[in-house]
Amino acid sequence: MSEILTDEKIAEVLRAFYARVRRDPSLSHPFSVVEDWDEHITRLSDFWSSLMLTSGRYKGNPLSMHLAHVDKIEPKMFERWLELWAITTDELVAPELALQMQAKAARVASRLSSAMFGPSGRNADAVAPMVTAPSPYRTTQTFDETTVPTALLRSHSLKPGSWGLIRIDEGRLRYLGDNQSEVLGPERPGIIPPVVSHHLEIDGPVKFRIEFYDRQPVRAA
Repeated sequence: MSEILTDEKIAEVLRAFYARVRRDPSLSHPFSVVEDWDEHITRLSDFWSSLMLTSGRYKGNPLSMHLAHVDKIEPKMFERWLELWAITTDELVAPELALQMQAKAARVASRLSSAMFGPSGRNADAVAPMVTAPSPYRTTQTFDETTVPTALLRSHSLKPGSWGLIRIDEGRLRYLGDNQSEVLGPERPGIIPPVVSHHLEIDGPVKFRIEFYDRQPVRAA
């Protein structure tokens, strides 16, 4: 049965997400302007409730709130914000909901960055991995349960700046890395970040390939 998104779950995701944001070296400074985090989470819960559940609860203006602190925001921060959002939603909600929330966040980031830095500014490039589908620079052959290289079943990592996307044509496999365990299938590709130790587990028939990118790929592409 598919998970149903609720206001309570949205609030849970936001609390976990902004706990990460406040610890993140690249994002903690601009969010230091928040004096009352309980009120901030409540306001953001209203925003995401309106965005995901069409509740109409949010009455504010996100752009004006960000423009008021534009001197504290750098274009590259949007990319990191989206990365942490993807990590948090992948952990706390069902895969189909995570993809929806990630797509909504990408559109929000794109609109804010265009308004703050211009459509052709550096920030448009920063959020591009989440809103456009980059092309892989290399794709492996299609492996199955008998031809999968043993190196993929042992702990290994990609080089800095290199991303992977595991595409499943048939069956299921499990991706394990960085305290993460995720079952992948045809409807659920798996993103491999740079420099993260990981390996695959295969238990049954499967056909898959791995694409390699020089920036973060789009999971749902």
